[in-house]
Amino acid sequence: MSDNLQFLLQRQSCGALGLPAPEGEALKLIIQAALRVPDHQRLRPYAFIVATGDGLQKLGGIMQRAAIAAGKPDDVVQRSIRMPGRAPMVIVVVSTPRPSDLVPVFEQQLAAGCAVMAMQMAAQAQGFNGLWRSGWFMYDRGLHRELGLRDEDQIVGFLYLGTPKAVPAPAAADDADSFVRWLA
Repeated sequence: MSDNLQFLLQRQSCGALGLPAPEGEALKLIIQAALRVPDHQRLRPYAFIVATGDGLQKLGGIMQRAAIAAGKPDDVVQRSIRMPGRAPMVIVVVSTPRPSDLVPVFEQQLAAGCAVMAMQMAAQAQGFNGLWRSGWFMYDRGLHRELGLRDEDQIVGFLYLGTPKAVPAPAAADDADSFVRWLA
């Protein structure tokens, strides 16, 4: 088995992240990996909002205001401001659909989702790791507005990145056959 295939088969998220976060050339390579995902007609229907340092606190404030405006319980409001601080970097990945008669919005959103996976793999290839988080924040239009997103834009994930504090335990191998149905 090739090293590349082994790398893919051993992919695993890590939520225990510390410093350093990717920066400079390492971050550039992560973004470049995102630009290589399948993208019908090369529309580039995505954008990346990177938060580190004070930007993490700013993102936490935006999340907390969104939680308050959405009427979330006090524990959610209090936790929301600290959420971005669980990693030294958070990349908000946004689907930014482009006008196209050939490429539906859903296909463009899938391209943005692929970008998250490509960035996480590129981070892991450089010794970092991350966790793709979702949740109600992805759909909150108030949070979208505070991030300067258009009405048609859609957050597809929050990619938390940093250096693993511990190596995650290997995941059990799945039985691939149980996910396959053949047409004969």
